Amino acid sequence: MGLKCRDKQDIAIELDEAHPDLNPANIKNAQLRALILELDEFEDEPEKLSDKTLDAIRKVWLDERGLL
Repeated sequence: MGLKCRDKQDIAIELDEAHPDLNPANIKNAQLRALILELDEFEDEPEKLSDKTLDAIRKVWLDERGLL
């Protein structure tokens, strides 16, 4: 079962594991969208990755890193 946009926590964990060298605070939405679409497990429709959804995923990712 693949990741959907609603799986913000799981997406953030996958991003953190795939890109430990990136600081989520420094990533623009276009780059974040591209990183999510590159995840093997992501199976949702790209247009569902709205700015609001991307900001929520970024916030969870920052929290995973202990940066919030």
